[in-house]
Amino acid sequence: MAAHTGRDATAYRRIDAMVRQNADARRQHRWLIHPLAAGSDMLFVAIAFLLAYWLRYSLELGGEIARYSDRSLGFFTDKIIALAVVTVIIFQIRGLYSLPRWAGFLDEASRVASGCTIAMALIILYNFLQRFYPSRLVFIYAWVLMIGLLLAKRLATQLIRRMLWKRGIGVDRVLVAGAGQASQRIMQYILNQPQLGFRVIGFVDGFPMADDWGIATEHRVERPDYLGSLDDVETIVAKQQIDQVIIALPQTEHDAVLGIIEKCREIEVAFTLVPDLFELALDQVMINEVAGLPLIEIKEARIRGWNYGVKRAMDMLISTLILLICSPIMLAIAIAIKLDSPGPVLFHHERVGKNGERFTLYKFRSMCQDAERQKEALQQAANTTLLFKMRNDPRVTRVGRFLRRTSLDELPQFFNILNGDMSFVGPRPQVPSEVAAYSDWHYQRLLVTPGLTGLWQVNGRSDLSFDEMVKLDLYYAEHWSPWLDIKLTLRTIPAVIRRRGAY
Repeated sequence: MAAHTGRDATAYRRIDAMVRQNADARRQHRWLIHPLAAGSDMLFVAIAFLLAYWLRYSLELGGEIARYSDRSLGFFTDKIIALAVVTVIIFQIRGLYSLPRWAGFLDEASRVASGCTIAMALIILYNFLQRFYPSRLVFIYAWVLMIGLLLAKRLATQLIRRMLWKRGIGVDRVLVAGAGQASQRIMQYILNQPQLGFRVIGFVDGFPMADDWGIATEHRVERPDYLGSLDDVETIVAKQQIDQVIIALPQTEHDAVLGIIEKCREIEVAFTLVPDLFELALDQVMINEVAGLPLIEIKEARIRGWNYGVKRAMDMLISTLILLICSPIMLAIAIAIKLDSPGPVLFHHERVGKNGERFTLYKFRSMCQDAERQKEALQQAANTTLLFKMRNDPRVTRVGRFLRRTSLDELPQFFNILNGDMSFVGPRPQVPSEVAAYSDWHYQRLLVTPGLTGLWQVNGRSDLSFDEMVKLDLYYAEHWSPWLDIKLTLRTIPAVIRRRGAY
């Protein structure tokens, strides 16, 4: 018993030493970064004023300098120093040097612009009270230049840091406390944004997740590691060298939240608390006010209003261009299909579209003429009705196999897109028999117009399970933007060339 107690004490001392070492390293990092940022800002402010002096007094940009306004550079020395110091002080007060990595460039830009404006106004007021009347344009030039240089510095710094973070250099190691909807959305966001400089090491919770759970991202379905229970946070922070703990626990875990916060303060590790708003993410709710009371409206996983108009316009433009450009290729494919096997050139099939409405999907025929009659027997052999696809389907013709590998069999679907039955990017349209086998949560994917390509295609296509495909579809619907459609369109090209999951 004594030996066992001795081993426990030794392990505790080892963990405590690791915790203190990590805390010291983080403290040294903070003391190093902030003075460097402030010092470089002062340097750029001074450079901006020197450039302004050169533009106004050497080049005389803005008109000839009056004799009573002519001043040497040395006359501005105290003004330059005062401006640099005041600017940095204002930046510090406005929290510019303590912005989290979540903050975007616009957050920094607004604080830089307002801070520079306040600092310059104070310097101009000081000069006015001193009855010092130089050319007013030198201050205007300096104000514009200091904002431009400081923003350029921050933009360059962000680009360099993001390049390093994407390569895993200098990233913050993150531990997420909780496994509910809020924590999963936090992990999803971090996994989707490697340029933010965070890496999810794993999560802690009362119990591990089931084997089939996963978090949909733009690239794949991720499964972060379960590292232990909520009581193991201190040990995990030490062993995994965690830089930040994100606490995303429900309100029912109030005591656990307080306990983790206290541990994080003791071991001096940064922590962030995600408030539990009935497990709703703020980008999924709309908050209004009536008589001083908040009204919360849950957003649906659908694309509507102006967003739908923009998406529809993009679809019509793309489909028209593709049909015009590829018409000779489509004619050659039609001739090859006719020469290869008996049957029609086009395959007509009923599919389920947006809101459960059915439509006729067009594809180049890639199977033998009686393929549908053989499907039931093959489904029984495969023991599945959802996402039925076979790697070596005996019904596929020689030309059809080539068309499927290159995705050329889907070219006629641009007529469906032009007609509005489909979109260029969206969930995969399924047949009625597959929809009939849906679980309740699967039906959410029918809130969006089905697409020719999507997250499912660029992340594995037929190699994905059906549940993984639905998770990717729902992620797409919740995070839709024109830029996301453009990214998925560009990512479709290498996916088709690599032929991953295409059969």
